[in-house]
Amino acid sequence: MVTLLIVIIALAFIFDYINGFHDAANSIATIVSTKVLTPFQAVLWAALFNFGAFFLSKYYFGGFGIADTIAKSVTLKTGDPLALYVILAGLLSAIAWNLITWWFGIPSSSSHALIGGLIGAAVTHYQTFGVVVTSKVIPIISFIVFAPFIGMVIAFIITVLIVHICKKSNPYKAEKWFKRLQLVSSALFSLGHGGNDAQKVMGLIGAAMVISNYIPSIKAIPDWVPLSCFLAIGLGTMSGGWKIVKTMGTRITKVTPLEGVAAETAGAITLFLTEHFKIPVSTTHTITGSIIGVGATKRLSAVRWGVTVNLLWAWILTIPFTAVLAAIFYYIINFIIKFTA
Repeated sequence: MVTLLIVIIALAFIFDYINGFHDAANSIATIVSTKVLTPFQAVLWAALFNFGAFFLSKYYFGGFGIADTIAKSVTLKTGDPLALYVILAGLLSAIAWNLITWWFGIPSSSSHALIGGLIGAAVTHYQTFGVVVTSKVIPIISFIVFAPFIGMVIAFIITVLIVHICKKSNPYKAEKWFKRLQLVSSALFSLGHGGNDAQKVMGLIGAAMVISNYIPSIKAIPDWVPLSCFLAIGLGTMSGGWKIVKTMGTRITKVTPLEGVAAETAGAITLFLTEHFKIPVSTTHTITGSIIGVGATKRLSAVRWGVTVNLLWAWILTIPFTAVLAAIFYYIINFIIKFTA
């Protein structure tokens, strides 16, 4: 069981790294597309604040509530050695989905890939949907819709307010100021991204440790786990996911520095709110909705709705696809165990 726990922790860190790599576009797409920073400078900037989110979550939000939500999203029995295979199958499914969507340049949700994988593997193992903790899972699923919608509305309001306040400003000077402000807004969004996404992996590792009787509860998780999770997502962000940067930064709508500030600020506000309420959400969905919100302030046709509809399909399919994929991985793992026993 100890060896399997080590394998799960290693895979969790790999997933965390891929998550940062896959979601780098969320933090840097607008700041790169407006040429405020070069791609290399942007990923370094985002990675720094991804890791810095550890201190914000621990000392400002008072702990890692999102990790607790993830750990308790399905009921896994302590001391059941096969329950660790549920987590293993869920992780493999989420990693596969992230790599597939990265390859095709689709900004999908690492969070929902993880939830879908856990649900699919747990239901397959216990042969009942009763293991799904609806009080935890329903808010997560509902925020597939709510997170981008909240981001879109906040971004729309912020953009309208900024345009109204700055309508008499010198356009050249205003653009220079908004380019500087993008450094702040992208940093805020990176803090939200790190705080939200790194905790999901923490929750998974914590659940595996509880099942293995390594710790009594998720709240007793050792300090090296959150530090390692935040570091892994920061390193992943430094690697960048350029295919998705192109989709997020240019294909949804053309983004100016002013609009970049509005989108990133709206995204950050949404992420901080959801972390306060301990709801794991997709940073991808959030920033996409925010970018659509700023595009809609010009005119609805400024948003490339064909691209947006394709993204929505990817979002809708993430949980069912990863659930099925996790079930397949679980059967494969079980077959290998029986074959080698």
